[in-house]
Amino acid sequence: MGKVIILSAPSGAGKTTLAKHLMANKDFKLKFSVSATTRGPREGEINGKDYYFLTLKDFKQKLRENAFVEWEEVYPGIFYGTLKSEIERIFNEGYNILFDVDVKGGLNLKKYFDDNALSIFIAPPSFNELKKRLESRGTETPQSLQKRLARAKEELTYIDKFDTVLINDDIEMAKKEITEKVKSFLNS
Repeated sequence: MGKVIILSAPSGAGKTTLAKHLMANKDFKLKFSVSATTRGPREGEINGKDYYFLTLKDFKQKLRENAFVEWEEVYPGIFYGTLKSEIERIFNEGYNILFDVDVKGGLNLKKYFDDNALSIFIAPPSFNELKKRLESRGTETPQSLQKRLARAKEELTYIDKFDTVLINDDIEMAKKEITEKVKSFLNS
């Protein structure tokens, strides 16, 4: 079995940018774990590449089949989860797994994989900076922005439960730091 890297962060902290950076390092032999979700695809997202987009009915059927390693109802009626079949596929191909998941999902994955996983919490330099980043995306309605900010406040309370914390104040420094942490873990 390979090793597991878990990146978790509040929305807007930069975890997707850092995940893409890690994926570009071929020495790490990382494959991205594609999560399942009941939310609709955003512009440009592809089923099976960005997410497995499932109907609520299909997601609940998979829950009954015990098909998930972890899952969560992140917002009312919006579920996310990690399929066991996805993990088996990646390990069978001889790769390590990179997860880009919400905070509770990250903690559940860490519990599942234990010492075989490195959990990294990516934190914004400040709550105000996080708010600015979310606003600058231009993808949020005032209501969805408030929902994301309320969730971010809660997620920041879990920071001490992760193996390591990376403050994403300067993206180039954050890339260097995360590369070193992952390299050290994979070579241990």
